[in-house]
Amino acid sequence: MRHTILFIIDGLPGGGAERVVITLAGEMAARGHQVTIASLQASLDYAIPAGVDYLLVEDRYRGPLRRQTEIRRRARQLDDALRRHFAGRRIDLAISNLPKTDRIVAACPYLEQAWLCLHCAIQAGQLAERSGIRRWLKKRQLVRTYSGRKLITVCQALQRDVLDCGIRPARMEAIYNPFDLDWIRRRAAQPCPMDGEDFILHVGRFNHQKRHDRLLEAFKLSGYPGKLALLGQCGQAELSAIQAQAERLGVADRLVVAGFTDNPYTYMRAARALVLSSDYEGFGNVLVEALACGTPVASTDCPEGPAEILTGPLSIGLSELNGQALADAIKRVLASRPLAGPEQLAAFAQDAVVDRYLALVNQ
Repeated sequence: MRHTILFIIDGLPGGGAERVVITLAGEMAARGHQVTIASLQASLDYAIPAGVDYLLVEDRYRGPLRRQTEIRRRARQLDDALRRHFAGRRIDLAISNLPKTDRIVAACPYLEQAWLCLHCAIQAGQLAERSGIRRWLKKRQLVRTYSGRKLITVCQALQRDVLDCGIRPARMEAIYNPFDLDWIRRRAAQPCPMDGEDFILHVGRFNHQKRHDRLLEAFKLSGYPGKLALLGQCGQAELSAIQAQAERLGVADRLVVAGFTDNPYTYMRAARALVLSSDYEGFGNVLVEALACGTPVASTDCPEGPAEILTGPLSIGLSELNGQALADAIKRVLASRPLAGPEQLAAFAQDAVVDRYLALVNQ
């Protein structure tokens, strides 16, 4: 049966949650479903898959109290845009992605039955850097947004995080992020600008969550003689801070800042190892992607996803959340090169994950 499916997201800049939406939408469209991605910002760093409708719902209001009225205003804008777009057609499955979009969708009458997908840790993420009244207000906002709603979490541990925060959903499903493993491997086989070089790799946005400072410290402490390549979107302030730290540590001549690419897999395939240094994640997409490319990984054992990915022999790549422990994990994976077998990657395969999502239709 052909279903009408809607994804709503803040925007589509380069990022893990954005790639998940693109992957899900593309596979569902390929199966013959009618799929729409509604984006609340014009940022678009990914190609929209064939057969997927792209609906931009931008906020052009520039009047007074813009920030104070944003959620209700944008919920009305989204409601109106969707009613026009679907013109009476029933939406069989609607999935909201990322925190601000979730707040807007929760206030949108047309999307009362939407599922809200949580991609990132709550207590270690959205609440961690707040204290006192600011923390209390944010927690109250989260409880109001998510309680009584249908939730998807991208790993099992995130379900515990939701409940520990005091959120009481109407229903909650844990569904891992989808990966087209064959497509990743085909993309990985393309030439890489660093082919033939000796390097380890980090892939991710340049922000505090990803802890590039810890990454550089671990790189130095590991004694690894090759290069450290960084992929991801980077502002000038973040770049300057990283370069200054690299100078202080004496590793600036071995640091390669390659920027954002829509094909990080060539770098993953060519790297000796991929390293994740985050304080928190929702899942840790790059870990699965690197393993699919045949590259070992080292990662902080941060909330919430890495421990569910790096199981069995792969768990030697997990470390405590400090530079020395991560350096030791880098040394372990470079020495033993633990790789994922087909059975470990099967849980993340696109077909199986899309089946889980489609099972939510009309529920």
